Amino acid sequence: MSLSRWKGLLALLFAIALATAACSGDEVADTATDAAEDVEEAADDAADEVEEAADDAEETADEGGEAAATGTVTITGPERDESEAGAIQQVLTAWGEESGIDVAYVGSADWEAEINVAVEGGTAPDISFFPQPGKLADFARAGNLVELPAETAAAVEANWDEGSWAFGTVDGAQFGIPAKTDLKSLVWYQPARFEALGYEIPQTLDELSALTAQAVADGNRPWCVGIESGQATGWPFTDWVEDMMLRLHGPDVYDQWVNHEIPFNDPRVVETMEAVNEFWADENVYSSSGTISATAFQDNGQPLVDGDCLMHRQASFFSAFIPEGTAFADGSEAAVDVFYFPSTGDDRPILVAGTLAAAFSDRPEVWAVMEYVGSAEYANARQAAQKELKGGGDALSGFLSAVSGADPGLYAPLEAQMIQIMADAEVARFDASDLMPAEVGAGTFWSEGTSFVNGDQSAQEAADGIEASWPS
Repeated sequence: MSLSRWKGLLALLFAIALATAACSGDEVADTATDAAEDVEEAADDAADEVEEAADDAEETADEGGEAAATGTVTITGPERDESEAGAIQQVLTAWGEESGIDVAYVGSADWEAEINVAVEGGTAPDISFFPQPGKLADFARAGNLVELPAETAAAVEANWDEGSWAFGTVDGAQFGIPAKTDLKSLVWYQPARFEALGYEIPQTLDELSALTAQAVADGNRPWCVGIESGQATGWPFTDWVEDMMLRLHGPDVYDQWVNHEIPFNDPRVVETMEAVNEFWADENVYSSSGTISATAFQDNGQPLVDGDCLMHRQASFFSAFIPEGTAFADGSEAAVDVFYFPSTGDDRPILVAGTLAAAFSDRPEVWAVMEYVGSAEYANARQAAQKELKGGGDALSGFLSAVSGADPGLYAPLEAQMIQIMADAEVARFDASDLMPAEVGAGTFWSEGTSFVNGDQSAQEAADGIEASWPS
């Protein structure tokens, strides 16, 4: 990617910030304008750094250096907090210094919208981290992404199991490389509270239902639930539906659903949506903002620790939203732990998510970065850096990787337990909404699902609306 195109992307992000400020009230506008000025300053700094790195690379080439060993590579993605983005940049910078490649990463909460605009405007980064294989597939089929060279694919494929590798395959061609793994089939709870109430960890879905009913009978709220997430409101509902789909109807029907070999309004899908709603009955749920759809998904950590609810089903990354200072899996009275979201029998299916790296540019330095991102070396370096940025010691990093060669000794006990759950799983499936076309997976599945949760329509009506939106 040329420097001018990267500057164009940064300018675009600045323009979005200004537009946000213009649409707000006076007080919010002042705050947003200040934020926009910060974005502009950061954009200028980033552009200067990229320009300086490009000049250095040019100088090296002029002095006879090999073009394949130098260059500037730009990356965007959805991970943006200090520990996530900081760890990504830190390890890529260290690797780049050894490789002669300058790597610049920009994370954004609005990545989904911004990558669309960047591609349409001709300002796509060299690489982007995709949390949605379905979105990656859309770009690949549109001709925006570059297929992995055979040598790059061969070098990285050996590091991953067949299932993980397949998430980056589009119509038989490999475009994506796994970069991060999130385990979603988890229930967060406090073991000491369970013990005090005489509750045991449920081993089957029926036992989980029975525990939910028992908690209510004892005067407790079994679940904390919230699905508000800005423009992405509704996605936690889709996660519940996906986990339940695997348990009630198995991986084969799950795959048919994802691939639209059965319609979205198939009776089995409707049944699964209704099953989730049974767990979310008013008497079962504590919502800190009054309703499930008004409660931000990240706002469930505090009430869980405070005892307002007993359980919260959420992915491995939820550790970032547990109140600071909370102990994890250490046996103390207020410690938080996790257990596997149980199935209907002896099988142990898990729902996973994560990010995939895919390239918009075809240059040697781009493929060198891609190969590194798909390695155990990258995963171990990122885990060590992110854990340190989280405070070190037994701090939870929020990062997991299913790459072969990942060092379990780098993880806190709770995260090591999550890795063991993944290792014990007999069936693993990627988040369905992330595999579906963006119009559905990042659109109507969220919005129609939210309407169903609000009681504005039935499960059948919501499923009919989602099916009607599926692109032909």
